Amino acid sequence: MEIIQKINSILWGVPAIILLVGTGVFLTVILRGLQFKRLIYAFKLAFGKEKETAGAEGDVSNFQALMTTLAGTIGNGNIAGVATAITVGGPGAIFWMWLVGLLGMATKYSEALLAMKYRVKNERGEYSGGPMYYVEKGLGKKWKPLALLFAFSGAFAALGIGNSVQSNTISEVVTHTFSIPGWIIGLVLAILTTAIIFGGFQRVSAVASIFVPVMAIFYVGGSLAIIFIHYDQIIPAFQLIFYHALHPVSAAGGFAGIMVSEAIRNGMSKGIFSNEAGLGTAALIAGNAKSDHPVKSALVAMTGTFIVTLIVCTMTGLVLIITGFWDPSGGILSGVTHDASLDAGALTNAAFASSLGIAGKYIVTFSVIFFGYSTIVGWYVYGEKCLEYMVGLRWVPVYRIVYVVATYYGAIASLNTVWAFADMANALMMFPNLVALILLWKVIRSETDDFFLHHYNRQKPAKQKAS
Repeated sequence: MEIIQKINSILWGVPAIILLVGTGVFLTVILRGLQFKRLIYAFKLAFGKEKETAGAEGDVSNFQALMTTLAGTIGNGNIAGVATAITVGGPGAIFWMWLVGLLGMATKYSEALLAMKYRVKNERGEYSGGPMYYVEKGLGKKWKPLALLFAFSGAFAALGIGNSVQSNTISEVVTHTFSIPGWIIGLVLAILTTAIIFGGFQRVSAVASIFVPVMAIFYVGGSLAIIFIHYDQIIPAFQLIFYHALHPVSAAGGFAGIMVSEAIRNGMSKGIFSNEAGLGTAALIAGNAKSDHPVKSALVAMTGTFIVTLIVCTMTGLVLIITGFWDPSGGILSGVTHDASLDAGALTNAAFASSLGIAGKYIVTFSVIFFGYSTIVGWYVYGEKCLEYMVGLRWVPVYRIVYVVATYYGAIASLNTVWAFADMANALMMFPNLVALILLWKVIRSETDDFFLHHYNRQKPAKQKAS
């Protein structure tokens, strides 16, 4: 464990964050701020009429691809991760989380574009895409070891951070709230997971298309209720966020104080964990979308980062700040007395309960269940795609069995080692993906220019005529 933790401190240290953020800045520049200029159009493609994908090749609609990606992305990091960022880095961490999210939209866009451009058909006639394909096909055969590194790390990470860790979190919360034994929770999760993943990618996408919107609305709705109850604290909350983004939090009432560097580091790192921009996971799904041009699917994919970071994570942050629970010491700064030993998830639970009573407690509990289980289902697709690249489809049934066993195991075991290995696997996914994004920047910009010069105006005859 000590060796793994030292490795992770290097892999997820300041250089890694600089690389991730730097890649986002670089892609934002070469795409001329596309994530800002084309955001409304991107949402129209994601949630508009299906005519945008009529006649296009692919396995699922853009909406289903987005929901499947969000199933894996919207997880308990949006609850516990944000709480950790604020309690360790102060309210200013939210600002840096926003910054990473906005830059990450360009990264997510680029991942999805390359996934569509270099996707292939597998033995079942389904499309497969992702970093391993654009590393090998875009950079050349000599880069295949890098592609294999991503695939191996992705298949392993899916069993850990995407599965066992999530079922473990669900088990702890449900046991604490309802006193249900962990083995029963694990059994139920294993049965539900079996029913969905053995139906293949199509069933996962169908379930995600229903499940994800419901769970997101449920959590965001509860957050908005608290925000409206304390409407007079909305402006002060934003003032705290912007002020402490660049100013240290002073020590007071037993509060140790927070340096600006902590706000920046925690905001950025937790932002990256919450939206997964740069890890390449969205690209594993984007290649299945029905689209007549890679840019369309890429635009849809980037809306996922906006939804996760700028909406869901912001809701958690505002609730913690508005209710005063961002200060773990419960001192003068927060004006609220609470148990400073509470972990991040329990702190969010307490913040909701402080305004909504028992209903708030259940909102967080069920959100943890929904978010965690959606991550289990979504990350299965990631793992299968990675396994398929390495050994083909023949081992997929075995992987499904292993995945179900990992779901049960997570609910009954202590997972400190699994957490550590999963963090390492995530980092080993990130580096091959970022190398490919940087080296293939000309392809990204070329495809983007091609779409907006030759295809985009065809959908807008009035503007074309006027020009």
